[in-house]
Order: sequence, then C-alpha cells, then structure tokens
Amino acid sequence: MPNQAMTMPALVLASSSPYRRQLLERLELEFSTIHPDIDETPLPDEAPIAYVKRLAREKARVGATRIDGDAVLIGSDQTLVLEDKILGKPGSIDNAYAMLSRCSGQSVFFYCGYCLWHSRQGELETGMVPTEVVFRELSQAEISRYIKRDPALDCAGAFKSEGLGISLFKALRSDDPTALVGLPLISISMALRQFGLAIP
Repeated sequence: MPNQAMTMPALVLASSSPYRRQLLERLELEFSTIHPDIDETPLPDEAPIAYVKRLAREKARVGATRIDGDAVLIGSDQTLVLEDKILGKPGSIDNAYAMLSRCSGQSVFFYCGYCLWHSRQGELETGMVPTEVVFRELSQAEISRYIKRDPALDCAGAFKSEGLGISLFKALRSDDPTALVGLPLISISMALRQFGLAIP
C-alpha cells in the first residue's frame, strides 16, 4: 500500500448519481466523476447481494478503462429487496405510489454494494452494507402527500431518507446510515485510509 509521502492516485467516482456525489463530498477529498453507463439488468437467478456487488465492481472497472493515468475508482450500487424480490427505481408517479403501497407496514432490505478499483492494479476491495427499513402503516393520503412533496422517482424504494422520506419509517437498522442513500462512507473511508489517504 502507498504511504502519504508518495504521489497519490486520482480519486474518481464512477457514478452519475448526484446523491453519491454529494455523499463523497462530505469527506472533503478532491475527486472527479465519470459515468460508467453499464447494463444494470439482473442476471437470471442472481441473488440481490451478488447483484449489487457485481454492478459496483462493473461500474468501477468500466470507469477505469475510460481514464488516463493512475486513479482509484469508486463504484457503488444499491437495490431494494421486498419478500426476496428486487425492486428498482419507480421512474413514474404511478410506480412510486405502487411501490410505497407495497412497502407500507413491511420490513424491507436495502443492499448497497461498493468497489474500489485501481486503474493499474485492478480490484482493491469490494463489499456490501445492508440496511433494514421498517415502514409504518401508510395511508393512501400519506403516500400521495409524500409523492407530491418529495418525489423520488430516481431512487430505489421511491423515497429519500435524507429528506421527508424519513417520516415514512418506524425503524431503521444499519451499521452505516449513508449506505441507505447510496454510498457507504464508513466502509469507503476505511478502504481509502488503507490506501494512504488522510481522512479526516
């Protein structure tokens, strides 16, 4: 592993998500972003945890092929699992309403996979952070009000826990609350420190 006296590789976030960019900015590190544009279709019979780890790895790996020079790329992906079924992003108001209706009164699991990939060495570390979200019993009026005030059509689960979506929950269980937003900063920080970055 390099030490702090050596020249550090550039840090690149392999994601088009504004939420992941905002999370990584909290570490006050210089970084750039690249859009990996990979196929996110689950493989036949692919388990949710394997799915998010594969996508995180693919985002980082593909991103590494599109940059010049020495860099460490961060890939991340997240999925929602309800009753052993993967639920994607709603994409529309109707789908968001249906998704939140299904989640009402249920315990659902979010799996957030991450990967650090060195442009020269290859894969450095891949992992996954789970989060259990217990939803309150939500009325139709509550769901409608939430979607009208804080539409999260580009978010798994059709909510933003960092916003009004937190009011939909009964409980939240995770080792890292940032994993629910899409980038597990505790795990990422630990990995980057191992690589020689000073955080904080």
